[in-house]
Amino acid sequence: MQVIETLAEGLKREIKVVIPAKDMETRMNERLADVKDKVRINGFRPGKVPAAHLKKVYGKSIMADLVNEIVREQPTSILAERGEKSATQPEIAMTEDKDEAEQILAAQKDFEFTLSYEVLPPIELKSNKGIKITREVVDISEDEVNEQVLKVAESARSYETKKGKAADGDRVTMDYVGKVDGVAFDGGTDQGAELVLGSGRFIPGFEDQLVGTKAGEEKTITVTFPADYPAKNLAGAEATFDVTVKDVAAPADVEINDELAKKLGLESADRLKEIVRGQIESQYGSLTRQKVKRQILDQLDEMYKFETPTSLVDAEYNGIWNQVSNDLAQSGKTFEDEDTTEEQAREEYKKLAERRVRLGLVLSEIGEKAGVEVSEDEMQRAIYDQLRQYPGQEKQILEFFRSQPGAAASIRAPIFEEKVIDHLLTEIDVTDKKVTKEELLADEEGEGSEKEAKKAAPKKKAAAKAEAAEGEEAAPKKKAAPKKKASEEGAE
Repeated sequence: MQVIETLAEGLKREIKVVIPAKDMETRMNERLADVKDKVRINGFRPGKVPAAHLKKVYGKSIMADLVNEIVREQPTSILAERGEKSATQPEIAMTEDKDEAEQILAAQKDFEFTLSYEVLPPIELKSNKGIKITREVVDISEDEVNEQVLKVAESARSYETKKGKAADGDRVTMDYVGKVDGVAFDGGTDQGAELVLGSGRFIPGFEDQLVGTKAGEEKTITVTFPADYPAKNLAGAEATFDVTVKDVAAPADVEINDELAKKLGLESADRLKEIVRGQIESQYGSLTRQKVKRQILDQLDEMYKFETPTSLVDAEYNGIWNQVSNDLAQSGKTFEDEDTTEEQAREEYKKLAERRVRLGLVLSEIGEKAGVEVSEDEMQRAIYDQLRQYPGQEKQILEFFRSQPGAAASIRAPIFEEKVIDHLLTEIDVTDKKVTKEELLADEEGEGSEKEAKKAAPKKKAAAKAEAAEGEEAAPKKKAAPKKKASEEGAE
C-alpha cells in the first residue's frame, strides 16, 4: 500500500492511498479460501468447489466488502502512523467511473482513494500562573431570605369569595372572548380563568379595567397589544375582550409558619427558610461561576493565538447562525431592527465561532495534560438529567444516546470543560471580592470578540443565547413560570 501526501497547506491535508491490484487479489483469494469449506453450491460437494468457480460467484461481493473495510479502517491507521489528529471525520473520495469500479472489483486495476482532512493544530501549553481573576461573592442577608420566603407564601396564599367589587390584589375568576375587528382570534378565549389583579400577567390595561367589577357582571374591555408582542397578527393591534366575571375572591392574610410549610410539603418554617436560602446561594453561586469562567476564558483567549481548523469553525458558526436566524424569525424582526446588518452580524459571529473553537482546543489540551476525565457515573447522571426533561420518551432517548456516539460526546463535552475550569482554579490566582447583589447581577459587557458580537447581533435573545452557549450567562436563570393556558397567553 502506498500512502502519498498530495497536499500540506496550513492545517489542510490530502493523502492519496494506492493498493495494487495484486494485493487486492491476494486478499480476495484469502477470503475465498476461508469460505471454501462453508459455502454450499449445487453440483459440488462441500469443500470441493473449484477456486475459479468460487471467484466467479463470490469474487465481486468479497472485493466490495474489502473495499468497504479498507476505507473504514485505514484512515485511522494512516493518521496514527503520521502522528496526526483529524479535526473532523476525514472525507474519502473514490472513483465514480462505473468501468473503473468494475475493474477494481475484478482485481484488474489498483484501488485508489484520497483522504482530505484538517489536522488539529499543535498547542504548546503555557504556564497558568499568570492568570488572575476576581471572584465576586455576595453575603445573603436574613432580610433577603425573608423577602423570598414571603413571595413563596404569597404564591401559595388562599383566596375567599367576597361580596362587592373587585379591588387590586383580589382574584377574579372569569370567562372571556378576545376579538380583533370583531373577529375572535386564536388563543384569546378561556373559561374559568383566574387572574390576580395587579399581578401584571395580562397585557397592559386589561387588569385595571376589571377593578370595580362584581360577580355576575359582564364587561367589554378594550386594550392594545404591545408593538413587540410575539404573535405578529396581534402586535400593535387594538382588541376587545367580552368578559363575564364569575367570582371575586379576596386574598387571605399571609403567615409564615409551620402550617404554611406543611402546605408546601415541608416539616417546618425553619426548613422552608433553609431551602430558600439554599436556592438563593445556588443562583448567586451559578452567576459567580459564570463570571469567573468568563475571566478565565478571556485571559486564555489572549494567551493563545493559532490557526483554527476551518471545518470546526464552520460547524460552530452554522450552529450560532441557525440560532440567531430562528430567533429573528420568531420575533418577526430584522437585523436593521437590531441596529446592525446581516453582513456585520455574520462577520462578528464568525469571530465568535473562531474564539470558541480555539478556546475549546486549548481547554481540551489542558484537560488531557492534567489527566481530567469524565467518569461513567457523571455521564449517566447527565443523561438522566436529559431524560427528566422528556417524560414518556425515556426509551427513545436512551436508544439515541446508545446508537449515536456524537450525542454522547455532546453530553460529555460540557462536563469535561467544567472539570478543566475546576482544575485551572487550583492553579491560578483567585481573589475573592465582596459585592452587593446588584453588583453581582449587573450585566457585563463581554470583552474582545464577545463584545463585538453583541454589537453586531440581535441584542436580546440572539446575543444572550450565543453567549450562554459558551457557558457565559449574564445572570442566574429564573425559575420557570407555571405554564399558562393558550387563552391566557393570548390575553397577555
